[in-house]
Amino acid sequence: GETSGSVVNRLGLQAFRIGAEIAPGVPALGVIGTHHAGLRIALKSGNFGGPDFFARALNALA
Repeated sequence: GETSGSVVNRLGLQAFRIGAEIAPGVPALGVIGTHHAGLRIALKSGNFGGPDFFARALNALA
């Protein structure tokens, strides 16, 4: 959580469109309302997601 919060703050991200669930509690996010609009990201704590999380995230964020 701390790293995700730091990334969001440093990039100045203020609003997201919540998309499909990548893993329980981890949605795909689309950035809206800033010069980063259109950027798609996933923010997750270290304890979320199984061994295939990154493959699933790449697919969901494509």
